Amino acid sequence: MNTPKAPGRILVAEDEVRLATVLRDYLLAAAYDVTLEHRGDTALASIEADPPDLLLLDLMLPGLDGMELCRRIRSAPDPRVQEIIVIMITARVDEVDRLLGLEVGADDYVCKPFSPREVVARVRAQLRRVRRLQAGPVTQGVVVDVDAMRARAGAVDIDLTPVELRILARLLENPGRVWSRQQLMDAAYTDHRVVNDRTIDTHMKNLRRKLTEALGAEAPISSVYGVGYRYEG
Repeated sequence: MNTPKAPGRILVAEDEVRLATVLRDYLLAAAYDVTLEHRGDTALASIEADPPDLLLLDLMLPGLDGMELCRRIRSAPDPRVQEIIVIMITARVDEVDRLLGLEVGADDYVCKPFSPREVVARVRAQLRRVRRLQAGPVTQGVVVDVDAMRARAGAVDIDLTPVELRILARLLENPGRVWSRQQLMDAAYTDHRVVNDRTIDTHMKNLRRKLTEALGAEAPISSVYGVGYRYEG
């Protein structure tokens, strides 16, 4: 009996053939449609001809590296290409802020070495996030009005500082996306003051506490080690 395919066509762009094959096999077992490319230039040609829903993109590819390929995807004239979910595969942890930031625009990343099961879980989470966005945001009833400087969880007002409110508004823009500390600082401090990036951790601790009290359940904000935070609602 054939397993029906889950929504999600995935392109794996990875020059390590053995690793690419392992990823393909795990994704096929999870009922996704999978295509492999081992060069950046051929991956770009495949994307332009038939855009996938999600791209697993190795940072170090021959022909065209992952950074440049991601830039071209985000600046492509075809909106179907621009909107591809990009999960970057990297062994270079020092590049994470650039991968997730405005310079490149990856949606998520995994660092080598990794478990293929972890990659499948990241793929599933990103595709689920996009389906939620297409259906309308589901954020456990949390609503932020930046102009009015108000936040509510259902019928309950959440007493937030202006910085906490702006951080929450940024997180709610794209539930499931990882935001770096720098990106959250840019949103929180509109006067561009210079602050330690660990200041965000203090604000997050207070924000989580207040959301937990308002929701009557654990705040749906998770930390991503060494990078930043994501809203899981």
